[in-house]
Amino acid sequence: MLLLHLCKDNTNLKKLNKTLLAAVGCKKLKKKDMITFDPGLIIWTTIIFTLLLIVLKKFAWKPILNAVDERNTSIEGALKSAEKAKKEMEMLNADNERILAEAKKERDVLLKEAREMKEEIINKAKEKANSEADKILQSAKEQITSEKKKAIVELKNSVADLSIGIAEKILKSELKDKNAQNELIKSSLKETGLN
Repeated sequence: MLLLHLCKDNTNLKKLNKTLLAAVGCKKLKKKDMITFDPGLIIWTTIIFTLLLIVLKKFAWKPILNAVDERNTSIEGALKSAEKAKKEMEMLNADNERILAEAKKERDVLLKEAREMKEEIINKAKEKANSEADKILQSAKEQITSEKKKAIVELKNSVADLSIGIAEKILKSELKDKNAQNELIKSSLKETGLN
């Protein structure tokens, strides 16, 4: 690029020609001589180019190639890291989806268990209420039966007392006579079979 800039100006071109000729050790060339074949120029150009390649190889290419290799290594490392991060993200996404699905399943199971427990508690409460109601009914029936028996016993006792009182009065009125008393005793003994 520098050469192009220098060559744009005609005076600079002439100076460049002289400098190159002096460096190579040749005489001043004319325009027509620049196209001609010169074995000395080719040899010196080849030697300089070879020396330039050797110097570049020894001092410049190793650092340049090392820098390029380091750059390639860092790029490969970055790509591997990116790929690893991508795989980890995919694994994390898969884990998150799996955990979310498990959480939904656990929630459904817990809700189902809660519903079952609620129904079980309601059923137990109904059974207990029915059992208590049955016990209360049974107790009431037993109490009614007991009260009925007491009433019947009291009624029998009252009837017996009343009957005895009436019988006493009848007997007193009928037994005022001595003969009637003897006959009543005999008929009673016959009925009981103690005779």
